[in-house]
Amino acid sequence: MYIQRKIHKKIREHLKRKEYTIITGSRQSGKTSLIQALYKELENEGETVSYITLEDQDILTALNSHPEEVFLFSVRPGKQLYTKEERPVFLFIDEIQYAADPSNFLKYLYDVYGENLKIVATGSSAFYIDNKFKDSLAGRKRIFELKTLSFEEWLSFKDSLDLLSELERIRKKEEYISPVSRELTDSFNEYIVFGGYPAVALEKDNDEKILLLKELKNAFLKKDIDESGINYPDKFYTLMAILAGQTGNLVNRNELANTIGVDNKTIDKYLYVLQNCFHIELIKPFYSNVRKELTKMPKIYFKDSGMRNIALNRLFDFKDREDQGQLIENYVFNRITDIYDKDAIKFWRTTDRKEIDFIITTSFNEGFAYEVKIKCRKINTLSQKIFSENYPGYPLEIISYLYEKDCKWVLKL
Repeated sequence: MYIQRKIHKKIREHLKRKEYTIITGSRQSGKTSLIQALYKELENEGETVSYITLEDQDILTALNSHPEEVFLFSVRPGKQLYTKEERPVFLFIDEIQYAADPSNFLKYLYDVYGENLKIVATGSSAFYIDNKFKDSLAGRKRIFELKTLSFEEWLSFKDSLDLLSELERIRKKEEYISPVSRELTDSFNEYIVFGGYPAVALEKDNDEKILLLKELKNAFLKKDIDESGINYPDKFYTLMAILAGQTGNLVNRNELANTIGVDNKTIDKYLYVLQNCFHIELIKPFYSNVRKELTKMPKIYFKDSGMRNIALNRLFDFKDREDQGQLIENYVFNRITDIYDKDAIKFWRTTDRKEIDFIITTSFNEGFAYEVKIKCRKINTLSQKIFSENYPGYPLEIISYLYEKDCKWVLKL
């Protein structure tokens, strides 16, 4: 049974537009289920729809020979402009990155068939999107990223609709104190340990969850490694484990290169693949000096906490973990990227290591800042005091894992 994702409505709305709809995201994040659901919706509404996957070698070979060959497997639209009463042909293509030249393929069809053909395509890796989707598609596509499950979506997948309703109530009412906060916290603890991959969320047995995460790391991540031409995969896995242990900390390329025994260029490639295969995110430091902002070391976060934890091989209960702070900070990062553009999210750190976790810029010299704590502290730290004095346009708020009156509860974010 398909459980609707938050991004579903936004993508469905985009189907009305002429631009092609491209859905990216990590492997096993649910892209195929999403476009199959969209396909069935349109089919039930009487639209002309076709669905193909480029994992089918016969289809792939045919369309690689010429874009027109795709119509051996789907309805061919007319080349004359439709009247207002007519509708375009919808063509759903799964795994578009396997095409030899997806940019040329899509550009040809867009230019020849115009509004008569609407393509909705998935691609497992932005690594391929970056390299194969050339500038010639500017204005012809819009890319949507399907992330692994948010906590709200995870509750839906767990069929915990009562807790989901309570979470929504908590976020809408500023002073509301939930009678089931302990139950919600227990569910949240499970979520940030095992992460949001749909197959993992649907599994009830913890041992099976661990096996599924191991398969995601060993089998599906290996596809990313193989298809991106990574040399020395053992060093790649080592880097991923090191980065997992450094979640929320600075990324020092020189130190990583020395530790793993590769050069800086190789580290850059490994980081590029991990970012563009949707496993990690690097955020830049916040400075008033833009030049400094572009040259200082970034901080690292994982897009899915389950992948982060399996990279460390640490899948035990949240209450017994020494890395609770890292997991909470990682969750807050992923939560605010759901709300704000990731390019607007930075961190503040001085040379003497005074630091504020997240700075969000909403307009010139204005925005707000978040400091993430396991337990709220009413007394301002020196870091908080100095930051607030230097950046009065960025009011600072404490986000606390434990619910306390004077701070924002992490589940209220």
